Amino acid sequence: MASIDSVPSCHFLRSAKKVIDDELEAIQILSQRLDGRFTQTCEIILASKGRVVMTGMGKSGHIGNKIASTLASTGTPAFFVHPSEALHGDLGMITTDDVVIAISNSGTTNELLTLSAVVKYQGTKVIAMTGCLDSDLAKLADVHLDIGVTKEACPLDLAPTSSTTVTLVMGDALAVALLEARDFTPEDFARSHPGGRLGKRLLVRVKDIMHPRLDTPLVSPDTPLKKAILEMTGKNLGTTLIIDNDEKLLGIFTDGDLRRAFESETDMLITTIAKKASMNCYTAQADDLAASALNTMQEKAITVLPIVDSDYKAVGILHMHDLLKSGII
Repeated sequence: MASIDSVPSCHFLRSAKKVIDDELEAIQILSQRLDGRFTQTCEIILASKGRVVMTGMGKSGHIGNKIASTLASTGTPAFFVHPSEALHGDLGMITTDDVVIAISNSGTTNELLTLSAVVKYQGTKVIAMTGCLDSDLAKLADVHLDIGVTKEACPLDLAPTSSTTVTLVMGDALAVALLEARDFTPEDFARSHPGGRLGKRLLVRVKDIMHPRLDTPLVSPDTPLKKAILEMTGKNLGTTLIIDNDEKLLGIFTDGDLRRAFESETDMLITTIAKKASMNCYTAQADDLAASALNTMQEKAITVLPIVDSDYKAVGILHMHDLLKSGII
């Protein structure tokens, strides 16, 4: 084995680029090879009343586990079963309504052959993903998806590299094709990811995190600045909304407006808030997505957003801090 000191520094980048080029070539060949068997696989899965059961040994198993996860999060119920564990009791997880996708580059993995034969006998559809068209697994399956590669990216042509990449891409292609066929929406995706930031951005509404009307500073347009400041500080939001007698929003007075009033030496006792406030302001509604409100605030470089109803009556206020606390940002 060569010493690290004897390896030219350029070797690492050259090696990495060759691996990437080899795997890209394998993916391009896969794309050209897709045919009616891919369509048939999608149709079988869509017609199934059960789940997709991914299975595979070794590296194929790791890829299968990831494919199952991707399918499950994009609208196709799926899970992974280890073939050895399936043959020792876990086979009971698989029903006749399910679809088994068995991954084996060689198509000769004994555990997969046994598992596939048993579930097919009970009436379960079997899809094989192999690199050998004439393999026992390919012949046993209802449909065979060809994931063969001419060579591995490994210079020894031994370690699964190009073959596992192609298998993963085939799985992603299945997941996305099924996602589109099911009209899977961002909201559907969010329901599968409620704990993450993405889920929150797609599920949380303004009404879930805003300050309600009771906690919102509100003044009339003829309120003196001094009294308006007391309203602002009393509710700790650094701003106040200006409303008319019908509670409709007229404008907003922020801490920035207050600072400018001080700088211009405005008389706080007699000057009304309407003379120093922003009487045209951006708004959102309570049922809007919080992420949409965030986009408005970021685009307009503002930190507070009045919330109004369909009649333009003030119903609350949203602060950038609320978005931070909720995990939207």
